[in-house]
Amino acid sequence: MNRRLLIILLSAFAVAALSTYLVVRVVGSRIASVKPQAITNLVAAAADTKIGTILTAKDLKTVQVVGAAPEGAILKPENAIGRGVISALYAGEPILDSRLAPLGSGGGLAATIHEGMRACAVKVDDVVGVAGFATPGMRVDVLISGVPPGANNQEEEVKTVLQNIEVLSAGTDIQKDAEGKPKRVQVVNLLVTPEQAQYLALASGQARIQLVLRNPLDTKITPVPIIAMANVFEGPRTISTKKGGTLLRRAKPAPKPFTIQVINGSKQTEAKFASPGGQQ
Repeated sequence: MNRRLLIILLSAFAVAALSTYLVVRVVGSRIASVKPQAITNLVAAAADTKIGTILTAKDLKTVQVVGAAPEGAILKPENAIGRGVISALYAGEPILDSRLAPLGSGGGLAATIHEGMRACAVKVDDVVGVAGFATPGMRVDVLISGVPPGANNQEEEVKTVLQNIEVLSAGTDIQKDAEGKPKRVQVVNLLVTPEQAQYLALASGQARIQLVLRNPLDTKITPVPIIAMANVFEGPRTISTKKGGTLLRRAKPAPKPFTIQVINGSKQTEAKFASPGGQQ
């Protein structure tokens, strides 16, 4: 072998070995300087858990996470046992203290009611129940329809009495009809203030209640005029706005035609003409 070629190969091997040694030293020092993150044990749900459930040891398990525990996380099972669930939990999900009711407050629907608020049950029609939009956490407006007390024309009206109301639960209840036979009734529990609960109590006995779904992010309370049955038959007229939406305007009633009686001797005839501004 050529001596010159041998020297080149040995030099290349020496440079490669030196480079490898330096890389190993640098990487090793970097790894050694990195402190290992602590592993934290958290209490998690062993299975999907519904709202109102009183937690027992069987409902809990321990999971490990790398790093610090999330704020409000429960670290010991005894801090969760016996407390009611106020927000649905999913299997393997670490349990936060805010998702559970205070110890001793029990379970069921009562544990989900915030301080100063009330849960008011409202009967709704089958359309609302079948549609399934009245689920816990949704936001609705409450409409009532009926004939106002003391109304002279006995005309039915509809009014929006409550806006942006949270739904606590929805389901069916067994009640008796006029003949005493049991029947299923769709019931929705709403989270309201004591004053709003009084409005709903009166409306339940004197008018029909309807719930309309709204976007949970839309919390704006807007004034809504009362609509009477006559307004419905007149029909609204939509106009475009600059923002691409529509506004409703009451349609103007059609002009009444006027009649002229023509007397020609013993003959009498009538001719009808459109009012000024109307179509002939």
